[in-house]
Amino acid sequence: MKTFAIILFVFGFNLTLKSQDDLSKLFDDGVSKNGRNPVIATFKSPQIVNGQSNETMHKHDLLFVVMHRFGDIAGSYGGMQTFYGLDNSSDILIGFDYGISNWWSFGFGRTKGAPNGTNTGQKQLFYVKTKYRLIRQTTDNGMPFSVTLFGNGVASGMDRQNLATSDADFQKFSDRMSFVTQAIITRKFSDNFSLALSPTFVRRNYVSFMDMNNLFGLGVGGRMKVNKRMALIADYFLSFRSQESKIYFLQQKGFRFYNPLGVGLEMETGGHVFNFIFTNSTAILENQFIPSTSSSWTKGGFRWGFSISRTFTLSKKSDS
Repeated sequence: MKTFAIILFVFGFNLTLKSQDDLSKLFDDGVSKNGRNPVIATFKSPQIVNGQSNETMHKHDLLFVVMHRFGDIAGSYGGMQTFYGLDNSSDILIGFDYGISNWWSFGFGRTKGAPNGTNTGQKQLFYVKTKYRLIRQTTDNGMPFSVTLFGNGVASGMDRQNLATSDADFQKFSDRMSFVTQAIITRKFSDNFSLALSPTFVRRNYVSFMDMNNLFGLGVGGRMKVNKRMALIADYFLSFRSQESKIYFLQQKGFRFYNPLGVGLEMETGGHVFNFIFTNSTAILENQFIPSTSSSWTKGGFRWGFSISRTFTLSKKSDS
């Protein structure tokens, strides 16, 4: 809680909110009547590295995205035997995001899924997601930060595993489902630096023995601009797993959980955004990488990956 309070303090430090402001006038796209403009391009894409950014699609814009995670670069499963992970793919995502309005996006897609074989065996994941801009940071700091709400629903399409200790031993359809809700709090401190804080709740309807159906996490991410077209990006998620669960998996299965950390380089070329990243997370969706990351940076369990996105404008209208 102390860490959480300190980060929130950084967001609001030396900034004052005026109680007489009409908040509904602060969050419109474009210029408001009192001259306050919303801050734009806090991040350059809807994703930072592993986690979500505050960005939504513009109205009638369609985003096509491909994400890929390779195998371990080093450690027991990496090295030259797998050409430093390039021979393997831990997860692949293909999806679409569409702007219903300038502040509300909807998306869907499919991932390969990244089961670790111990606390999760689920794969072939279909997802739907939505993202809504609740509060917009303004250029005059009348509103010093932005808040975007994110949620998804995921269902596994794999065949049921006839194994009582597996989370893929589905008894009914709802056992295949998991959900994520998230508040993405961001601030663009300057044209060169943006920061995101993401309190997260993960609900998995069916889990293996001594795993947790409900799990909280806290993500922190940032973007540091290098030049007009390139930026450094990074994010980290802290998972609040119970000590009893950690001890059981370690003592009974020799299995240790790790917090996902990702760093990368973002390159923007017109309508394309390309991210070249390194992360210890094998999975792409929050439903898996927050509760089930089992690779360690210090043991060579990190991999390189990339995401490529292309935006298509389906209407000439730019109104919200």
